[in-house]
Amino acid sequence: MAETRRRFDQDFRDGAVRLVNETGKPIAQVARDLGVIEGTLSNWVNMDQTPPLCPRLRDPPRPP
Repeated sequence: MAETRRRFDQDFRDGAVRLVNETGKPIAQVARDLGVIEGTLSNWVNMDQTPPLCPRLRDPPRPP
């Protein structure tokens, strides 16, 4: 039987990332404490540390 995927709102994600960054606890421990899969929390932390890409920055420069 298929399970439904849990959805986490942005406030929850931000709070989880803040716990990792401010407490210095390992991602695995924070994930266990919150009942989140470690890989999911790791993705959130990585996304928080990576600046968003602007689509225009990926385009090659146009000649004048």
